[in-house]
Parts: sequence; C-alpha cells; structure tokens
Amino acid sequence: MEERDADKHSSDPQADALADSKMVEDMDNQTILNENELKEINKCVDLSIEDMVQKTKPLTKKSIERLEILSIMVLHRSLLHLRSTLLRRSFFPGARAGFSEGFRRYNVIASPAQTVLKIEKEVVVSCEDDNSVTDDEIAKIRSEFDAAKLGFIKIPEALKEMPKMNPKGIYVNKNLRLDNVQVYGFDYDYTLAHYSSNLQSLIYDLAKEHMVNEFRYPDFCMSFKYDPTFPIRGLYYDKQKGCLLKLDFFGSIEPDGCYYGRRKLSREEIEEIYGTRHIGRDQARGLVGLMDLFCFSEACLIADMVQHFVDAKLEFDPSYIYQDVNRAIQHVHRSGLVHRGILSDPQRYLLKNGQVLRFLRMLREKGKKLFLLTNSPYYFVDGGMHFMLEDSLGYRDSWRELFDVVIAKANKPDFYTSEHPFRCYDTEKDNLAFTKVDVFHPNKIYYHGCLKSFLQITKWNGPEVIYFGDHLFSDLRGPSKAGWRTAAIIHELENEINIQNEDSYRFEQAKFHIIQELLGKLHATVTNSWRNVACQSLLEELNDERQKARHRMKRVFNKSFGATFLTDTGQESAFAYHIHRYADVYTSKPENFLLYPPEAWLHVPFDIKIMPHHVKVPSSLFKNQ
Repeated sequence: MEERDADKHSSDPQADALADSKMVEDMDNQTILNENELKEINKCVDLSIEDMVQKTKPLTKKSIERLEILSIMVLHRSLLHLRSTLLRRSFFPGARAGFSEGFRRYNVIASPAQTVLKIEKEVVVSCEDDNSVTDDEIAKIRSEFDAAKLGFIKIPEALKEMPKMNPKGIYVNKNLRLDNVQVYGFDYDYTLAHYSSNLQSLIYDLAKEHMVNEFRYPDFCMSFKYDPTFPIRGLYYDKQKGCLLKLDFFGSIEPDGCYYGRRKLSREEIEEIYGTRHIGRDQARGLVGLMDLFCFSEACLIADMVQHFVDAKLEFDPSYIYQDVNRAIQHVHRSGLVHRGILSDPQRYLLKNGQVLRFLRMLREKGKKLFLLTNSPYYFVDGGMHFMLEDSLGYRDSWRELFDVVIAKANKPDFYTSEHPFRCYDTEKDNLAFTKVDVFHPNKIYYHGCLKSFLQITKWNGPEVIYFGDHLFSDLRGPSKAGWRTAAIIHELENEINIQNEDSYRFEQAKFHIIQELLGKLHATVTNSWRNVACQSLLEELNDERQKARHRMKRVFNKSFGATFLTDTGQESAFAYHIHRYADVYTSKPENFLLYPPEAWLHVPFDIKIMPHHVKVPSSLFKNQ
C-alpha cells in the first residue's frame, strides 16, 4: 500500500529523473548509500529517534551523521522507496534528532540502484529558539497537571451526575433485530442453570483428589484449597513456559498479569522468559485458553501444582501439569462425579430462578421455537431444572414442554462440524433407541447428533436462530460460523458494571485519562534532550500518578489479574476480543431479555469507546471545576 501511495504522488517519473540528474553533477561532495545500506536504514524507520540514539552510543561524528540520515527516513518514509526516482525537498533533521550542534542540509534522492545523499553547504542551526519554545510547552503541561491535581482531592460533582450503565442490560456488538429471530436455542450449564460459588470448590477438590489417587501426585497436594480471589475468566496457560497469562487485545502479556505458579512475575522476568511482551505465532501454539466458568477451578489448580513443584525444587515439564489437571477436570465431569455432587445437595450449588421460566414462557406465547443443546447428560439437566423451577412450575407441568427440541450429550464443539447421527433417549429405560431419527418429536430427548442433521430436520435457517451460551469457543464459535446469531452469557458482567458505576472507580478512571493525555502531550513535545531536568521531573511525576491510578482501578476487580474485560491500561483484554468476534450480543443472564420488547431492534452504540458496556469518563471533569 505504501508503494502504491507513493507512486500516486509521482505524476511524471521522467521529469523527476531529469531533476535528479542535475543534483548529482557535483560528486565531490556526495555521500553514497548503496542498496544494502538503504535496506539497513529501512529496518530502522519504525524506531523512535530516542531509540536510535540509544542504539548508536557512544556518539561519534559518523554516528551523528547516520542518525541525521535515519531521522530523514523516519520523517519521510512515505516518499522513500526503491522502485522510482523522486526529488526530495530540503529540510533540517537536526532539531528532531535532539542535538545542539550545527547541522547540514540534505537533498535525498532514491533510485533503483543507489541512493545519493547530496550534502550542500553546512548551515549552523541555532537551537536557542527551540529551547525556549520547549520550555514554554513543558511549563504549560506542568501547569495543566498542577491544576488537575487540585481536582484529585475530591470527586467532582459532574462525575456523580454521569449516567450509569445497566448491569442487566443487553450489550450489542452487531446490530440485531429481535423481530427477525424466530428460534431461540440455549446451553444449560451457566446459561439456563445458575450456580453458586461453591461449585468451583467442588470441582477443584474432586480433580485434586483424582490427581493424588490416580496420577500419584504427592499427598501434600490434598491440603490445597480453591482460592476464589485468584483466577478470572479468559486467562491463558503456557504449556511450554508454565506461566498463567492475561493477554490484551493485541496478544501482548499484561505487565501485572503473568504468574508462575502463584508468584507474579516482574516485567523484567517476563522479558527474560519471552524476550518481549508480545506473544508471537510460534509461542501462541503453546497457549491454551481458559474461557468458561468451569475454568476457574482449572486455572487455580494448575497454578497451585506448578507452585508445589517450584517450592519442592523438583524438575517438571509444564505441559505435563496442564495435561494431568485437564484430564482430572474432564474425568470429574464425564464420570458424573460433579453431576452427582450437585444433585446430592442442590441447595448448596444451584440457584433457584423463576425469571428464566418467565422468559421461556414469554417466548412460547410469542410463537417462538425453543431448543436446548447441552453437553450434560439428561438426568443431570432434569434434576437441575426441576430444582430451579419447582417453585414456579405447576404440579403437572414439565420443563420439557417449554422446548420443541431437547438435545443432551451433544459433544460441543464437535457437534458443529461432525456428522454424528442423533439417537432418541428413553428416559424410563435409560438407553438409546436404534431407530433412525429423521424428525424431532415434542417432549422427547435426543442424544449426540450434529449441526448438519439438525438443520436438515428442523429446516431452521441460520439468521432466524439465536443461540445462548457461556463458552465463547465451545458454544458460540460454531453457531457464529454457521450463520446463527449468538448471545454470550457472562455472569461476571453484572459485578464489573456495578464496580464501573461506582463514583470512586470513575474518579480513578478520569484521573488516569487526564494523565494519559498529559503524557501524550509531553511525548509530542520537541525537546533537544530528554535529559532536560524539567521534562524528566514532570515525566516521573506523571508516570507515578498513572501507576497509582492503574493499581487502584485494578484492585477493585481482582487482586491478581484485574478486570475480565480490560487491561490495567484501560484497553480491551484478549477475552474481550473474543466476545467481539463470536458474540453478536452479550449479557449476564438470558432472562435480561425480559427488559426489552420481543420486537426490539438492538443497535451498536454510536459512541462506543472500548466495549458497549463501558463508559469513558472524560478527563475534562477536572478541567471545568
């Protein structure tokens, strides 16, 4: 694209070549850059001037000339390429490079074979005027900062008057017309079924016991306890390095979100392990995402096991830790240990919810089709639905009558890509029928199956179907690719919105934003040296205030990893990226749709800053006091 843009500006290449020939008549005063040197320069054009200064220490006359050349390339990259010959205008690179000596004026010419850097007569450039301008700019930024700090003392009244976001709202990534949706599909776990926090401890303990009893992990591991304050959803485990990571929207490691076992790594340690904070494609192959709510216990158990081996000074392969923990987690689900544990004490693990029944009945009354698609076995779903709805259902009513199709043990995400046949499940005999399923009958239960057969039997078209689920990969990625509309159920959303609505949090957010703005102004200021005392002092103060605001915003969410959707710098997390990618809309519970008319048009907010449920608190709150 850059080369095509440059060619647009070269309206007459032949005229340019003639002009170039006039400039190269006097070869005695020329510096020649061959093609290899030009390639070297092009590699450097993405570096800032300060980076180039650091890379060329100690500064010699030759290196200073090289920096002057590089600064020209940075400022005029769009005009420099190897496929055409262009006349460059004269300019002074000196002030941008940050030197107080005299500088030469250059004319730069690029040609296919070589680049000629013509040195005209030496011109002494005075930096005194630049110094005075720079000092004035720094003083102005300092004045703005001092004025803003006066507002840091108490929460501005204007902030208290800002509108709050609805914790039960539906937030839109892609426009959705509910009047076009005729079919509603639901996952069961953490979608229709709401669990208490006790469930994570149950899964953690059962998996831990399996690892000790079956995989021969040390008996000491039985003393481990689930820590609800440690993990968040959307983390990644590095099977090669053994680190638990929080990534941002661009795949970079959050500086305060990298743990080896239960110990947080410093920035220096992160860079020592990974070389950079950015996760490259090769490194990404070793990462596994922990994206659903069952992963809380998995993430905590992985970290605890890694920490045990570190404390015991035992050698271990991090991939084995993940493999064993994951196998144990899968076992306690597939064996029915978790299901039986929940049903044995539903009061402890399940939350009753009459609102979800009201929502399902409303959809039926509006003539909508409903289906349940879950990986859980029928007996577990049946026991849970009876408990959750027993106070709302009539004595003779059955939850199955709410759905046109009920599919259990669907084996998602393979359900969306495989060609497994459906089997009819006999609830009384507890076995599968051998007859072919080519039609779905009301009040019947079906096992296994695949999306291809499902669409052939139901004749439901993609855009008229919306599917609700909590797992972005297993539940929503397949439907999204199949053309269904998707709704992500994210239980943490309510708590995070409630925190963001608090005046104290918005106060810190506004402080963070104004500091960011001032830092941007300071970095944009042309200074002759970053060793300028006034500049360095202001930079240190701004960074210190910024760090304090970041820390205060983070600790109100999760002490280890911060917010689920945001990084410490207010950018989207990798989890937020996947929500954007696979969820048309997202909310905390399916029954939140009761707050909207069934024919509502849901639109993406026009003023979206980060995610639809976020409000950017303006820094101007401190400027207008």
